[in-house]
Parts: sequence; structure tokens; C-alpha cells
Amino acid sequence: MSKRCFYETLEVERSVDDGQIKTAFRKLAMKWHPDKNPGDQASENRFKEINEAYEILKDPNKRAAYDRFGHAAFEQGAGGGGAHGFGTDFASTFADIFEGVFGMGGAARQRSASGRERGADLRFNMEITLEDAFAGKTAEVRIPTSVVCETCSGTGAKAGTKPKTCQHCGGQGKVRHAQGFFTLERTCPICQGRGQVIEDPCPSCSGSGRVTRERTLSVNIPAGVEDGTRIRLAGEGEAGLRGGPSGDLYIFLGIAPHAFFQRDGADLHCRVPISMVTAAIGGDFEVPTIESAKSRVKVPAGTQSGRRFRLQSKGMPVLRSRQTGDMYVQVVVETPQNLTKKQRDLLAEFEKLSSKETHPESASFFSRVKDLFDGLGSRANSS
Repeated sequence: MSKRCFYETLEVERSVDDGQIKTAFRKLAMKWHPDKNPGDQASENRFKEINEAYEILKDPNKRAAYDRFGHAAFEQGAGGGGAHGFGTDFASTFADIFEGVFGMGGAARQRSASGRERGADLRFNMEITLEDAFAGKTAEVRIPTSVVCETCSGTGAKAGTKPKTCQHCGGQGKVRHAQGFFTLERTCPICQGRGQVIEDPCPSCSGSGRVTRERTLSVNIPAGVEDGTRIRLAGEGEAGLRGGPSGDLYIFLGIAPHAFFQRDGADLHCRVPISMVTAAIGGDFEVPTIESAKSRVKVPAGTQSGRRFRLQSKGMPVLRSRQTGDMYVQVVVETPQNLTKKQRDLLAEFEKLSSKETHPESASFFSRVKDLFDGLGSRANSS
């Protein structure tokens, strides 16, 4: 069966630039990745085709050869290798999917020619109260993470020895093979791209240059943070391999539910039940505020259930701003329950004395209902 054109596989024109090829690869790889299509052999085959096409077209030299000779340029092992499956080059190829797509991890494993490797970024989830988010705080977190091995100072080699330059690749971390009219470059299989080998590894860290420890860190939480706010602590992530730079630590904040307030951006909302009498003749009540104080709300006579009262600047501070939100108090008129005989008699007497003026909304509603039924009856008689 004839092989599909690499440009057709990535669904791009031959004239596209490198950036467009990369974008097309990311889109298709995310769509056809086996993890998103478990058990689907067709999706796995499609994903392998996409990976193989990108392996060739992302490299200017390979792309030029393909444009000139087509698939024949890579026959007899000249271009396939790991591109056909999930081999050693797959990790470096698939990393292109995540580079620039996710804010963390795109550079989490940068490796230098000396074998140093950047440590991974770490994530820590922290839940705080709404009061903490209002005022801000300094919190301490205990995080188990990798730190530089004190025994070998991060080199990975036993005390008194040093890593040696890899003889297979000459310290480059990569080896080259001439294949016809162009050269293929692969990660060195001996040093795994580090450019160095450790013949006598450190017994404390087994040659990795780092050990696991639990650290206590102080985290400054500014006032006004919201649920999902991310705080970055540079260099506080996992230690790098063999003296490489440390990764970063990301603190993700979650705001615990509050017993009284609901938050909407910088505004706070709460519901307060009031008696039928207070709603009818007016009155006032006190409500707590997020700043551990109290505010008085005045209820005018004739207040209906659901009415909101605004307390200006009693909400949450806006992060990195001098602005402050408002607090909204919604009153809910409570219907009396478990009435005594006297209370029933008083309410019955009140009902007798009521009129359209005391219940304008219900009077208007039932008046419209009466007009509706009268209209229906007139049409029925006329027909």
C-alpha cells in the first residue's frame, strides 16, 4: 500500500512555514493521542503517522530531502527509526505538543551540554479561608521535594571523583550518522544526552545528584486573591540533576466555602431573614462584615422579599489594586410559623382590615385573573 504524503498527514500545504507545521502537529496529536482514544487501534495508527510526518518535516534538512525525493529519501532505515512508534525520540518529539500550551513543564527538563538537567516544576494545592483572602497572610507549607545531594554537591559522582566526558559522543550528548546525502543526529545511547558518564556514582544519591527532603517554605498570600490564583516561587521546585538549575514551585490557592458570604469577584453577597412585621412597618438589623465588624441595614416600610441592600466598599479588595468591592444584603421575609391562638386571631383581624392599598400586588394579580376568566366566558357565550 502506498504511503501517505507527510503534508497530507499533517493536513497542511507544502508552502507552510515551520511554525504552521508545529501548530498543525500539536492540534492533531492532541486529537489522536492514544490516551484520548483508549483501545482504538485506528487512532493509535493515525497518531503514529502524525508523529512520523512531524519528525521529518520539523527538521529543515529532512524536509528538504523529502520535498526533493519523497519517501524514497528515507527508505532502508534512513529516516524512520523512532518516528514509526514510541521509541527513544518520541519523548522529545511529543514535548513539542506541550511547549507553549501549558504554562508549566515546557522547560522542566532542559539539559545542557555538561549533563546538567533542570529540575521539574512542582505544584502544591493550598486551601485558605475567605478571611485570609480578604486580609492576606503569610503561610508556611511543608513540601517533600528533591534537593541537591550534600555528599557529592550535586555532581552525582562519589566523593573524590568527577563525571567523565562520554567517549562515545565526545561530550556532545548526540551522535551523528551519515545517511546518503544528509546526516542524522540522535541522542547518545551511552550518556542519554548528558555528555558525561559517572563511573563511580555517589552512594547517597545513586548518581542523580539529588536526594528527597521535606522543606518548610513561607508563602506570602496577598490580599484579594481569588479561587484558583497561582503563586510562583522561582527556584523552589525540584532540584536539577548533576548541578542543574532547580525548577519552580507553583502554589494553587483554593478558597474554602464561607458560612455566611458568597463571593462574586470582589463583591460579597449574603441572605438575611427578616420578620413579616419588620418588612411591613420597617426597622433595622445588624450584619457582620468580612473585616470582622458590623454594619446596620435600615429596612424601609413595605420591603418585599428578595430586595437587596448595598453596603458600599464592604466587599473584597481587588488584587494588586486600591479598589474594593461591595457587599449586598438580600432580605427574605419569613412567614410566621407555629402560631398561638391569639396570634392567629390577630392575623385574622388584620386580614379583615386589609385592602387593595395594603396588598397592591396581590390585588392587581387577582384582578387580572378575573379579567382573564371574564374574557374567556364572554367568548364562550358568543360562540
